[in-house]
Amino acid sequence: MKSARFGAVLVALLLCVIAASPARGDDGATLYKAKCASCHAADGSGNTAMGKNWKLRDLRSEDVQKQTDAELIAVTANGKGKMPAYKGKLTDDEIKQIVAAIRDMAKKK
Repeated sequence: MKSARFGAVLVALLLCVIAASPARGDDGATLYKAKCASCHAADGSGNTAMGKNWKLRDLRSEDVQKQTDAELIAVTANGKGKMPAYKGKLTDDEIKQIVAAIRDMAKKK
């Protein structure tokens, strides 16, 4: 059950990456804002129309933050549920930068 909810959150994250303008080569926070914030909100809360519609979890939450970097990277790269895969659309380094930005959000909550 938790896995399904986590997958849905990351699906939305990845959809945002596809829909947003390219920001390759930028730091993680800039990549996140360009690729993910339209669904997950700038602060990661999921408090957007899409986030509310899909019932996205707060990326700063314990449920998301307890996932390992490898798990977050894998879902972002490979997709899950409605969230498409970003492998080949973002570099491995860019995906890692986005995961780092998600980690930083929890520290600012």
